[in-house]
Amino acid sequence: MPSDNPTSQRLGRIAATLGVTDIDRSLRIFQSVFGLEKVFENGDPVGFMILKKDDAELHLTLQKAYRAPAFNQAHMLVGDADAALRACERHKLRIIRHIQDKDYGLRAFVFADPDGNRIDVGQVI
Repeated sequence: MPSDNPTSQRLGRIAATLGVTDIDRSLRIFQSVFGLEKVFENGDPVGFMILKKDDAELHLTLQKAYRAPAFNQAHMLVGDADAALRACERHKLRIIRHIQDKDYGLRAFVFADPDGNRIDVGQVI
């Protein structure tokens, strides 16, 4: 018999959704920097996209008047944080927090996409 206790429920994936003002530009950035690929889009013109690579999934939603908040909106684990940082720098993305080894076991940095969305990138060390 199913339980009515929500804490006993198995959880599936949860994915961050970023507001963007130019969805095609955002797609190009996340493809170029992290190799994410579009696996779904919706609307005409396209107003929503799902990007994936390996276990990572990122949703983009077109919001013409969007303004990013001043806090991290997503956290992504990578195999090589230094390589991810170099890729961000090559694409002239703004680095909010420079790379460093954290006391909680990650080598991490924070960057902002062209809309100002802050993403924390970490590598388990």
